[in-house]
Amino acid sequence: MGAAMLDLSMLEGAPKACARQLPQDLLPRVGASTNSFALPQVQDIDAFERQVVECVKPAHGTTTLGFMFQGGIIVAVDSRASMGTYISSQTVKKVIETNPYLLGTMAGGAADCSFWHRTLGMQCRLYELNNGKRITVTAASKIFANYMFQYKGMGLSVGSMIAGWDPQGPGLYYVDSDGQRTKGQVFSVGSGSLYAYGVLDEGYTWDMSVEDAVELGQRSIYHATFRDAVSGGTVSVYHVTEKGWTKVRGEDVGELHYKYYKAPEDHPCNGNLQL
Repeated sequence: MGAAMLDLSMLEGAPKACARQLPQDLLPRVGASTNSFALPQVQDIDAFERQVVECVKPAHGTTTLGFMFQGGIIVAVDSRASMGTYISSQTVKKVIETNPYLLGTMAGGAADCSFWHRTLGMQCRLYELNNGKRITVTAASKIFANYMFQYKGMGLSVGSMIAGWDPQGPGLYYVDSDGQRTKGQVFSVGSGSLYAYGVLDEGYTWDMSVEDAVELGQRSIYHATFRDAVSGGTVSVYHVTEKGWTKVRGEDVGELHYKYYKAPEDHPCNGNLQL
């Protein structure tokens, strides 16, 4: 069977420098018969691979947040999955319930996050069986960070929060696919995180009530979905205490829009400018 002609017009103007040049006699001629896998018809195969990866790697977005306060930890997420401009799902569960006291969030590649959080859940359960006690939030986040660091630079796309409660108290960590692991009190991750941070910074206080904290988490995600096209779906809010986590809310962003802005003129985007 003859090899098909490749259209390399998209590579015009590609960098000429390369780390691995293929000799001319190793490049299979177009139309020649071969029983092996045909190499790309290019001089610089490394540059070709970099170009192709950028072409086929879709942009994706999400909005997740977590913060600690006097009543525990609030975790809130949206549920939209996208591939570039294509919205592939509105019902993705972006909170991974690792055990009754530990939660993880998904931001980045859905497959990467889902797989590695399942692997973390397995390790947490093995720790519990071997030691007769629950794993701490610190240890769970360290295991997850170690996984990420081992595969650093290999194409993973993960930005997760690990939230939970152990005998030492509440814990909240941010871990990403570069192996970074950061402990903190307030985090937001994803393409809509800047919008969520704007609402969080305005409304967050340590001594807020549980009701106010749940409302702040929900409202932050809603406003992020309004401004960020690749965030949306359902806003899910979890509350973590010493008794474990509880899902307290799950509302569609369309319904929340009319909850916060009952009339179109109430929204800042539609209001009349007063000078």
